[in-house]
Amino acid sequence: MLTWRSAMTWHRPLMVFAVAMAALVPVSVTGLVIDDRMLAGAPIWLKPLKFSVSFAVYALTLAWMLSLLPRRRRAGWWAGTVVAAAGAVEMVIITTQAVRGKGSHFNVATTFDERLFMLMGLTVVLLWTGTLVIALLLFRTRTLDRAAVWAVRLGAAVSLLGLAVGGLMLRPTPEQRAADRQGVAEVIGAHSVGVPDGGPTMPVTGWSTTGGDLRIPHFVGMHALQALPLLLVVLLALAPRLPRLRNECVRLRLVVVGAGVHTAALALTTWQALRGQPLTSPDGLTLGAAAGIAVLGAAATWLAVRVPPAAPAFPTGATPSARTKEPVA
Repeated sequence: MLTWRSAMTWHRPLMVFAVAMAALVPVSVTGLVIDDRMLAGAPIWLKPLKFSVSFAVYALTLAWMLSLLPRRRRAGWWAGTVVAAAGAVEMVIITTQAVRGKGSHFNVATTFDERLFMLMGLTVVLLWTGTLVIALLLFRTRTLDRAAVWAVRLGAAVSLLGLAVGGLMLRPTPEQRAADRQGVAEVIGAHSVGVPDGGPTMPVTGWSTTGGDLRIPHFVGMHALQALPLLLVVLLALAPRLPRLRNECVRLRLVVVGAGVHTAALALTTWQALRGQPLTSPDGLTLGAAAGIAVLGAAATWLAVRVPPAAPAFPTGATPSARTKEPVA
C-alpha cells in the first residue's frame, strides 16, 4: 500500500521540492488576495502560483518515474537532484521578483534583473538536461508491463519537446532588437506572438486572447509527463468493464495512439502560436488541422481496440525447444 512515507523514498530531493512547491501554493493565493499589484496586465502573484502548481506536479511525477529504475539508480538520483535544485533556484527568483514587483522572465531593465534572468536561463538548461537523462534511463527500464513502460517513456520524451518549445520565447521581437541597439532595452524575449505581452488574457491561465502565446504548447508538451501515465491508469480502471483493455497489447497500442495525439496537439498549438493566433480564436486552417487530428486519433483508437492482438509464438511458459521437442517413443 502506498503511503506518504514510502512515496518520500522515491527520490527525496524531488519529493522535498514538490512539498515546498505545494506549500508555496497557499502563499501565492494569499498574495493574490491581499496584494493588488499588477504586472504586464496580470496579478503579480499569478506567476508564482502557476509555477508552483506546475513544478509540484512535475517533480512528483519525476520522482515516481525514478522509483521504477531497477538499475543505474545513481545516475537517476543525480539527474533528479539537478532538476530539483534548478527548479528551486528558478522559483526563488520568480518569487523574489514578485515580492519586488518586477518581472522575472525577459527582464533586463537593470544589471541585477538581467543577471537573475540569465541565471534562470541556466536553470532551464539544467532542467532540460536532467529530464533528458531521466528519459534516457527510462528507455532502458523493463520493470513494468509494456504498456506502462511505454507510457512512462513516451511521456518523458514528449515532455522534453514541450520544454524545448520554451526556448522560442527567448527570441527578441523587432522592437526589442531596435531598443537593444540603442542601449535602452528593458525586455528581451516574449511569450506572446503578434501582440505585446500584457494584453487581454484568459482567466486563470493568463494566456493571450488577442495573439499567439507560446506558453500554451510549452504547457501541453511539458505535462505529457503526467498525461500519458494517467491515460494508462484510466485504461486499467476501465478494464474490468471492457474486457479488451485487459490485454496488454491493446493497452500498449492505445498508449502509443495517445502519445501520437498529444504530440500532434503540441505541434498544432506551437504552429497556431507562431502564427500569432490566440487559442480562443482559431481560424479555418487550425480548425481543419484539429479535426484531422481528432479523426485520425479516433480511427487509430478504433483499430487499436478492434484488431485482435497477435497470438504469441508459443504458449505461455513454453519455450521453442519445448514446443518442437519430439515425443519419446
